[in-house]
Amino acid sequence: MYKNGIRKISQLIPYVNNSRTHSEEQIKQLASSMKEFGFTNPVLVDEEDGLIAGHGRIAAAQLLGMEDVPVVIVKGLTEAQKKALVIADNKLALNAGWDFEALRLEIENLDELDFDLNILGFDENELGMIRFDEDAEAELPDLASGDNEPFQKKTFVLHDEQVQLIDDAVTLARTNPLSDTGINENSNGNALALICQQWLEAQNG
Repeated sequence: MYKNGIRKISQLIPYVNNSRTHSEEQIKQLASSMKEFGFTNPVLVDEEDGLIAGHGRIAAAQLLGMEDVPVVIVKGLTEAQKKALVIADNKLALNAGWDFEALRLEIENLDELDFDLNILGFDENELGMIRFDEDAEAELPDLASGDNEPFQKKTFVLHDEQVQLIDDAVTLARTNPLSDTGINENSNGNALALICQQWLEAQNG
């Protein structure tokens, strides 16, 4: 059912209805990874050289001026199975999670070895969240009293799909008159606290 091989990029046929998108920045990240480690993950093609998985890797390879790429030829799939595999190959990878403590230690070790962390694929904000030191003094806005002691800064790592949900909830809560006034000068903080308070009250009856 599977066979390894080499194909010229020019003979590969991209899947016309591929629903996975690749930004210019991500293509550059893939290219940097390939330059550092090589083409370690072959693309998937069918018997007619139709591309099933690896559209982003092909774009990165073209950016590097490559002409040939390693492939895994998947044989015997129905058209329905091919369509499903195009989606599943991308979505199943997204369903994985992170052990952030182990990830933080690994990134710190790589940093100590002077390895270029940009090759890992995280942007600066993500790296900052992963390496966030809870014991470090958080930057808080200046308050009229000059006293930040009653306030805390908390950092959360969110999946892309969660970000929009939380943004929508906070925006809606900010229109609630109850969140317009509070002990916190940060309106987003008041809104988030209100959402959590209402959820806890609903859970506790």
